[in-house]
Amino acid sequence: MLSENVRVSQPHSPKNFVGYRPIDPTLTRESGRLWWDSNAQEYMDEHRAFLGDADFVWGPEGLREADARLLGDIRDLSGQKVLEIGSGAAQCSRWLAAGGCDVVATDVSATMIEQARLLNERTGVNVPLVAADARDLPFGDAAFDVVFTAYGAIPFVAELDAIHAEVARVLRPGGRWVFSVTHPIRWAFPDAPGEPGLTVSKSYFDRAPYIETDPSGNVTYAEYHRTIGDHVAALVAAGFALTGIIEPEWPTDNTNVWGGWSPLRGKVLPGTAIFQAVRPSLVE
Repeated sequence: MLSENVRVSQPHSPKNFVGYRPIDPTLTRESGRLWWDSNAQEYMDEHRAFLGDADFVWGPEGLREADARLLGDIRDLSGQKVLEIGSGAAQCSRWLAAGGCDVVATDVSATMIEQARLLNERTGVNVPLVAADARDLPFGDAAFDVVFTAYGAIPFVAELDAIHAEVARVLRPGGRWVFSVTHPIRWAFPDAPGEPGLTVSKSYFDRAPYIETDPSGNVTYAEYHRTIGDHVAALVAAGFALTGIIEPEWPTDNTNVWGGWSPLRGKVLPGTAIFQAVRPSLVE
């Protein structure tokens, strides 16, 4: 689900909190699901043209799997079992399925799953859809050859270690785990596409999450920041071998503005980081 930093602008009561602060992670456990349940249609209306119905885009730069082959050559993936977590409307999975992959798409939001079902009907590419939390996947051990997510799940939960642990569990030895997130350096800059977004406003090392609350103090939205080192350390702790970090450059023909991403910022700041990792094969 290509989604980080795409909050829908809404008026906030003076009693609402909007900003960065430490918080008990248990208070944000359901915020992602509830936010996407409420905002899925508006998100699709705004970004469907960019994402397509059956295309695989890694981030706002427009890097496509057809060109990058970060999961491998589509011909080699044919017949392999692939899992997408945080899939949103499952555009990426639909592209893989059209190429012959045996793919399953999961998302925590029932409303996004419904959007995916509608796109299945519209495109005629019927990807299996499962409502599931990435921290508790309903699949057996070593069930998949590849697991991936494009901006899904990882930004919206505090328990990064739980996601990596589940991915490691459902991957076969030698399987690949690839995920994209907002490039961590972006958290040191305002989330603005224009000139203000080019000036550092907070420490890169400040890991306080971005949160929004309602007047009663309930968390309605949360995103978590990890440094590059944090992401690498979490992968290694889960038993993965890091094989690559990709930082896509902004192409000159991409005039799209998406939240804080824009051609202006893309010329000088990385906007997306993509991590490639492998679950090592068992040593006999």
